[in-house]
Amino acid sequence: MATNTEKQRKHEVGQAFVERHQSEVIGVLHGWDRLRLQGTLRSLYYAVVMEQYLRKAGVLWKDFKKYAIGLTGRVCQAVEELGKQCQRPVIYLASSQASKEDEARRIQQRDGIKSGLIAVISCVEPCRMWRMRGNHETQRLELRLEWGKCKHLYFYWLHEELGFLHMRLQTWFPFLIQFCVNGREWLGRQMDKEGMAYRQEDNCFPWIADVGRAQELMEEQHRTDWPKVLGELVKRCHPVHEEISRSIELEYYWTAAQSEYATDVMFRDRGALERIYSPLVHHAVMHMGAEQVMRYMGRSGRVGINDAVVTDRRRRSEGVRVKHWLNKNSLKFYDKGSVLRDETTINEPKDFRVWRRAENKPQSKPQWRVLRRSVADFGRRAEVSRKATDRHLTALAAVEIDNPLAQEAAQVCRPVRRERQRHRALNPMGEADAELMAAVNRGEYAINGFRNRDVRARLYAPTSDKRKEHQRMGAVGRKLRLLRGHGLIAKVPKTHRYVVTEKGRRIITALLAARQASTEKLTAMAA
Repeated sequence: MATNTEKQRKHEVGQAFVERHQSEVIGVLHGWDRLRLQGTLRSLYYAVVMEQYLRKAGVLWKDFKKYAIGLTGRVCQAVEELGKQCQRPVIYLASSQASKEDEARRIQQRDGIKSGLIAVISCVEPCRMWRMRGNHETQRLELRLEWGKCKHLYFYWLHEELGFLHMRLQTWFPFLIQFCVNGREWLGRQMDKEGMAYRQEDNCFPWIADVGRAQELMEEQHRTDWPKVLGELVKRCHPVHEEISRSIELEYYWTAAQSEYATDVMFRDRGALERIYSPLVHHAVMHMGAEQVMRYMGRSGRVGINDAVVTDRRRRSEGVRVKHWLNKNSLKFYDKGSVLRDETTINEPKDFRVWRRAENKPQSKPQWRVLRRSVADFGRRAEVSRKATDRHLTALAAVEIDNPLAQEAAQVCRPVRRERQRHRALNPMGEADAELMAAVNRGEYAINGFRNRDVRARLYAPTSDKRKEHQRMGAVGRKLRLLRGHGLIAKVPKTHRYVVTEKGRRIITALLAARQASTEKLTAMAA
């Protein structure tokens, strides 16, 4: 039986979707999935600072390559010593295309590693790096930050707090560091500490004994002091950092290069999810347009000239995945056994806003500013990601239909009487009524509702004739009364807005899908 906390979580996250399928849903879990955190010595990305760094280190321009090679050698030597100290292998891969994670997990399983360093794997990979180049015009050497290749070191750990992770270290200036961690791995460690029973499959939990408490643990992750936790790992893996940063006392600046925030809806079994999954995929591909995707990601719904919205359906070995791209950020859902995962990926945070002071003016007034990559804005990043998945699940709540379509359609295909007023039957297969239902069922109206003029704009071409506009207003008003009579829409109190009811969303979605789908499309979706 669900606890009060568990019921509260279901109410908060994807409320409409969970309530729609409450007889089959056993829990909801939301929080970070995969995180790619990046540490940069920010100042060393500027030529002026890099030149100053070399002067303080007493390095001549012509000796830069020799100096950098010496540093790289000491970094690699420190890694060899770390491997000997921990009695773990240091492996070189000839191809950067080989899966380093698969190799690390194979070693972990082979050696029965329960904690600590698993292995260090190195390979040569592309990166941005400093090189000394000659300028033919000035006849002088110049530092240039350009794309090249150098050795990278991958440190795979079973961390006592973060679980399975890896650190990627660039062995050439400017010594970029990347950490790949997983919020679900972190949660597994926390549940182990509390002795909580759960079942884990890859980075997913199909069943947790106390979902409410697990959610509380996930939310504690937002209070993680990332600079401290990652800084300690840097000291363990990269002791030469102290020598590198000594000249100008640099510390790593931590940002999120990529974040994945997932809401997992746990069903009782695989069959319960399979029964509704094909309609979810069909609806997402056929009926979710650019405006809806913009809304899900917190935008106004208007597509700008620089915005690119793409929907992609792809069949993987695990199942079908539907992804909506908005510029470089995405929103997707897919099935993982008995879990429906709805996930927001942020690669470019500048599309979002955060209430904060200016970074270079700490005394300035707070205002809505661009969301930064910095882990300082991690709380807001989690908030916008969660809201995106919640809006998306709310839209998907209208799709699955328990009753046969004929039974649902019968409710609107015959006249009804409401408050002593008779309303005619709807003809969902006719052009006029289908167009009306499609107009009110648009995704951008799911949150704030729609007005008479919104529907007029969808049904009629623009006109400057005031008399004709007044006639259209009356016609749309009668159409809306018809939909209200059938219980498909409801008026928002003390406003001029209407919203589609739960019943209306279910019936309209089913009728429109049946009307638009061809035999070929249905066959393809069922394949």
